[in-house]
Amino acid sequence: MMIDVILAIFAASAQPSVQPGALDRAAAAAPAQTAAGQPASAQTGLAAEPQQATGRFTTALEVKPILAATQTNWIHVREFNGQDLLYVTHLWSWRCGLAQVKLGVNGNPPEIWPLPDCHLEEGFPNMIKDEDGMPYRSYPLGSIQQVAVEVTYDDLSSENLTFGRNGQPLR
Repeated sequence: MMIDVILAIFAASAQPSVQPGALDRAAAAAPAQTAAGQPASAQTGLAAEPQQATGRFTTALEVKPILAATQTNWIHVREFNGQDLLYVTHLWSWRCGLAQVKLGVNGNPPEIWPLPDCHLEEGFPNMIKDEDGMPYRSYPLGSIQQVAVEVTYDDLSSENLTFGRNGQPLR
C-alpha cells in the first residue's frame, strides 16, 4: 500500500499544467469513440465526467498515470482455502477516477465488476470501507489461467490488458 501513496505523490507532482476548462472543451470537441466509430457513451450508457485535477485522485486525469505505472498490481490471484481468489483491490483503490471495470476469466466474455461508491465526503475518497464489500471473487482451485481486464476511466477513455495467473500482463 505504501507504493500506492508514493505513486500518488509522484503523479500529483508530475501533472501537466492545464488551463481551466481546456480539458472540458477538448472532451466536448472529441468524445471518446468505440471501434465502431460511435461515441463510447452511446454503447455503454456512461457519461464523461469533468476533468480537473483536485489533488484527491477522483478523476481520470489524476488516476491514469498511477494505474499505468502499476499495471502489475491490477489483479491478484491467491490460492486460499481450496479456492482461487481473484482480487481487484488495486483497481478499487483508484476507483474514483474510473467509470467501469470489466473482467473476463479464461477467455470468457468480460463482465462488469461493480465498483463501490467514492467517499467524497471523506478525507480519502478512495478508501475501502467494510460496507463496500470485498474486492474479490472465488473460483475453483487452479482454474484461473488468464484474466482480461477492461478499465473505463471517467473521461470515457479505456485500457484493455490481459494478465496471466501470476498477475503479469501478457504481451
